[in-house]
Amino acid sequence: MTPTDVLKSAAVAAVSIFALPCTAHHSAAIFDAKRPLTLHGTVKLFQWTNPHCWIQVVVPAQSAATEWSVEMGSPSQLYRKGWRPRTLKPGDRVTIVIYPTKDGTKGGEFISGTGPNGAPFKSASPQAQS
Repeated sequence: MTPTDVLKSAAVAAVSIFALPCTAHHSAAIFDAKRPLTLHGTVKLFQWTNPHCWIQVVVPAQSAATEWSVEMGSPSQLYRKGWRPRTLKPGDRVTIVIYPTKDGTKGGEFISGTGPNGAPFKSASPQAQS
C-alpha cells in the first residue's frame, strides 16, 4: 500500500466516522400516541428547517393563550407530499391533530390537520414513510 493509498483510506475512514452522527435519529417515544389532541389556533411561525419542520401555534385558552410547538417531518419529506415553505403563514387559522408530549409540555407530533381554507393537510408526520 502506497502512502497515497494510506491517506485515501484515512480520509474515507474520517468521513465515515463523522457522517455516522448524521444518520442518528430520535424516536417518537416522547409522544403519547394513545392520546391524540386537537389544537385550534393561529400559526405564529412555520419553520422549514432540517432535520424537522415545526409549526408554532398559538392556541386560545380561557386564562391566556398558549404556544404549542408541533414537530413535523423533514423539509424533503414534506416537499414530496406537496408542502412548501409558504404553505403556512403567520396569522393562518389552523386545526391540527397531534400526539402530545408525555411530559405535558406544550408540544407534539403532527398527525393531521386542516389549513386556513378548510382543506386537509397532507401527511407530514416525522414517522410517516415516503
